[in-house]
Amino acid sequence: MSQQDEEKYFEAYFDTFLLDGWKQFIGEINELIDNYDISDVKDDIDLYIKQGELRVLRRVSAFETGIRNAYDHFLEPKDVP
Repeated sequence: MSQQDEEKYFEAYFDTFLLDGWKQFIGEINELIDNYDISDVKDDIDLYIKQGELRVLRRVSAFETGIRNAYDHFLEPKDVP
């Protein structure tokens, strides 16, 4: 991927992150995470399922931060001989 293509890649995400729908979506994801209750776990299989669900929710919640960190890394000067 060329540098210009990578720049467009990040810009598309940054445009998305400005949308009210994105903010609403992430707000709901964070609310789900905050209200996640494992007190009704029935058995070890149910626990593993809930752990997986929570892991996915946290990954989605952190997606914007990950993209911004990747962009910061992209902007760092590259050592080109």
